[in-house]
Amino acid sequence: MRIAIFDSGVGGITVLREVLALIPGNDYIYYADTRNVPYGIKPKNEVKQYILDAVEFLSGRNIQAMVVACNTATSVAIDELRKRFDFPILGMEPAIKPAILNNTGKKILVLATSLTLCESKLGALIRMLDKNQKVEKLEMNKLVEYAEIFDFSSDEVKLYLKEKLLRLPIEEYETIVLGCTHFIYYKRLIEEIVGKGIAVIDGNEGTVRNLVNMIQKNYSVDSKKETTITFYSSGIE
Repeated sequence: MRIAIFDSGVGGITVLREVLALIPGNDYIYYADTRNVPYGIKPKNEVKQYILDAVEFLSGRNIQAMVVACNTATSVAIDELRKRFDFPILGMEPAIKPAILNNTGKKILVLATSLTLCESKLGALIRMLDKNQKVEKLEMNKLVEYAEIFDFSSDEVKLYLKEKLLRLPIEEYETIVLGCTHFIYYKRLIEEIVGKGIAVIDGNEGTVRNLVNMIQKNYSVDSKKETTITFYSSGIE
């Protein structure tokens, strides 16, 4: 089986890692749109065209399923993608539902890119689940830029995280939701800054679980088969 993992850059590698651990024996394509990253600070229509172009490219590689391993791309284009292409397409969703289900009364903070935060998809999800109005949002656009230059722990990164997070009354929150796959690289630093009393969670597990369920229901996978991965950077292998 050939499965594509698509992201604007390196964020989706965090998804690919979990997929490989749970579903070996497939041919994987990882597509990073490095020519156009970051998505989260660009106009919606521009980003949507980048995504459509990338998935059109992937559709010509005989893929049988695809994971849009990017919260911004999911917010902007997942409905359009599912209309245009006939293979299963799974998207990312911030882990707001588990955060709310486990909420004990304090606030929930969703970290994401500006474009994700302003999209109707996220707003609808929050309105549906957040009956007690516990969810607040915070853009962290620069984390994408840091991740794309593989800066995961510099003093500059630490200062940025502290300035963004500690300007808030952080003691009022009990859960931080990482609403961008790039942000997962900074989970440990965020946990150190906000302290042990605040859970830091992401949506990777739910997405990968959905992929596993879909494959088990519809396909036969030989776990003894060699796993292959082909990487593309904006269409270049």
